[in-house]
Amino acid sequence: MVDSLKKGSQSIAALLTDVDGTLVTKAKVFTPRAIEAVRKLQDAGIAFFVTSGRPPRGMRMLVETLGLKDPMAAFNGGMIVLSDLTVVDERRLPADLVPAIIDTIRAYGLDVWIYGATDWYVRDPQAPRVAREASTIQFPPTVVPDFGGLDDRVVKIVGVSDDLESVARCEAEAQRLYGGKVSAARSQPYYLDVTHPTANKGFVIERLSRYLNIPLECIAAIGDQPNDVLMFQRCGLSIAMGNASEEVRRQATYVTTSCEEEGFANAVENFILPVAKGKGESHGR
Repeated sequence: MVDSLKKGSQSIAALLTDVDGTLVTKAKVFTPRAIEAVRKLQDAGIAFFVTSGRPPRGMRMLVETLGLKDPMAAFNGGMIVLSDLTVVDERRLPADLVPAIIDTIRAYGLDVWIYGATDWYVRDPQAPRVAREASTIQFPPTVVPDFGGLDDRVVKIVGVSDDLESVARCEAEAQRLYGGKVSAARSQPYYLDVTHPTANKGFVIERLSRYLNIPLECIAAIGDQPNDVLMFQRCGLSIAMGNASEEVRRQATYVTTSCEEEGFANAVENFILPVAKGKGESHGR
């Protein structure tokens, strides 16, 4: 159930949204209402941006379906790309840490995927969730016997397992071991994403604020996973999806319905548009 609108909401000039589990359904498709909600934002003068753990090539379908023209944050901010996928910024993991990170992930029984700027690498194409990922990002992995020789081109390392407790424990251990040297957070309960320390959604929203030249408090964010909390903590208005965990929901300003129940469209209509401040209005700077 959608929370009622809270009093004293900050006027909003931009919305930053997660993709999987937020903007699209579990089947990775847009509903007509979600597409219409983006159009309503644009008509109201609200800047609309997306950030995702997906690689740039996996975000092409967003551009085509939503008619996006602004930059997008792939790999949770590890790469900023234009709508034609031209790279604006790329932040690779420190090469000297890559082998140790891989070892840590394997120690918890998780499979390892490696992402570079244009390709992703796996050792076993039949491993859990590989086929699903290929369908989601719409291109297949490169199969390698090992990850040797890739250390200096890694933008993201993913630990994958259907043992969700192991993924959570591995997340905590990666954060403990590598601290500020990396950003480590679950993008899904079964995915642990490890990226450059400034490649996370908290930094994405700060960069968006500078790009738009508007205060953080005039930006809204919506998402469903622990890695989305980093943008919740910095924005003026945050919305958790109904399919988010209690841990995520309690850190948001509002909770909308799930991604299977038009949660994105409901959030736009109930929480964003009522406090919209168009691009032409003063943002207090």
